[in-house]
Amino acid sequence: MSGPSITSPVVTFTKTKPGGNRGNPTTEYSALLRTVRDAGLLRRRTGFYYMMFGILTAALGGVITGFILLGDSWFQLLMAGALGIILTQYAFLAHEASHRQVFESGRANDFAGRMLANLFVGISYSWWMTKHSRHHANPNIIGKDPDIERDFISFVETDAAKSTGLYAWATKRQGYLFFPVLLLEGLNLHIHGLRTVFGRGKVDKRWVEITMIVSRLSAYAAVIFLMLPLGMAFAFIGVQLGVFGLYMGASFAPNHKGMPILAHDSKVDFLRRQVLTSRNIKGSWVMDTFMGGLNYQIEHHLFPNMPRPHLKKAQEIAKEYCTSHTIPYTETTLTQSYGIVIQYLNRVGLAAGGDPFDCPASASMGR
Repeated sequence: MSGPSITSPVVTFTKTKPGGNRGNPTTEYSALLRTVRDAGLLRRRTGFYYMMFGILTAALGGVITGFILLGDSWFQLLMAGALGIILTQYAFLAHEASHRQVFESGRANDFAGRMLANLFVGISYSWWMTKHSRHHANPNIIGKDPDIERDFISFVETDAAKSTGLYAWATKRQGYLFFPVLLLEGLNLHIHGLRTVFGRGKVDKRWVEITMIVSRLSAYAAVIFLMLPLGMAFAFIGVQLGVFGLYMGASFAPNHKGMPILAHDSKVDFLRRQVLTSRNIKGSWVMDTFMGGLNYQIEHHLFPNMPRPHLKKAQEIAKEYCTSHTIPYTETTLTQSYGIVIQYLNRVGLAAGGDPFDCPASASMGR
C-alpha cells in the first residue's frame, strides 16, 4: 500500500497469528534478507561516512570562523541556527554508528558513536543505545516501545485520558502543539543524557561519558558567554537548541507516529512488525541528506545495520517483496506525513480530561 492513511491511522493487532496466512514467517524474512545480502547491500561504505564527517567538520569550521568574525552582532543567531543543523547531522552519524552501519568492528562503531554523541552533540550515547534498541525491537508496541511512552505528548488514548487541568487542555491540542514543543526537545535530550550518566542505572563507560559530556557542555557554554554579551549569549544558545530539537524531532516523528499501534501481547512476526509500523518518506537525494537516511524507515528497521547509501536500492527490493506477499507498505511525502502526525495526535488528545475552565458546579448540574 502506498500513500498516507489519514482516516484510520491507528490499528491494534491482538494475538495475531504469526505471519498471517503464511505458514513460516521466519522463512519469508530470511528470503528477503538473503536477496539483500546477495545484492551486496549489507557491505560497509566507510568511505561515505568519512566523507560525511569531513563535510560536516568543514561546515563546523566555517561556523566557528563566522562566529569569531561576527563578534558582537545579532547576526550570530544565523550561526546558532547553522550550528543546530550541523549538530543534528552529527547526531545522524552517531545514530548510524550505533547501528553498526559504519565499520565492520563493533568496537570501532561504539567508539565513533560515543565520540560523536557525547563530544560533538553533547548527549549520552549509552542513553541513546538503550532507548533506541528497545524501540527497534518493539516499534509502536504499547508498554515496550519507549518512543510512545507518555511524556508531554500522549501517543495512545489511555495515556491522554490521564491528563487533567491545564495538561488536559494542552493534550487535546497536542497535534498543533507538537512542532512548537519540539523547540524544547534539544534541551530535553541534553537533560536525559545528564540524568543517565549521573543516575543510578547501569551506564557503559560511565566516567568516559561524564568526562566527554561535561567537557563538551562546559566548553561550549564558556565560549558563548565569554565571546558574547549576556543577552545575546542566551539567545544564541536558545536558537541553537531550538533548531537542533526541531530538526531532530521533524526527522524522527514522520517515521512511526500515526502508524499502527500494536497491543502489548501482539504476536506479529518480525517482517510485518517492522513494515506495518513504519512509514517511508518520498524524495530525492536531498531528502536522503536532510533526514540522514531516516526517510527509508522501513528498510532501516528491516536491515538496521545497512549503510545509508544502500537504503534506496534496498527499498526497491523490499517494496516489491511486500507487494508480492500482500504486506501493506506505506510511503508519503514529508508534508503529508506531518499532516498525518498532527491529525493523529489531536485525535488521541481528544481522550484527555475535561476543560480546566469548566465550572464544576455547572458541570454537576448537567450543563
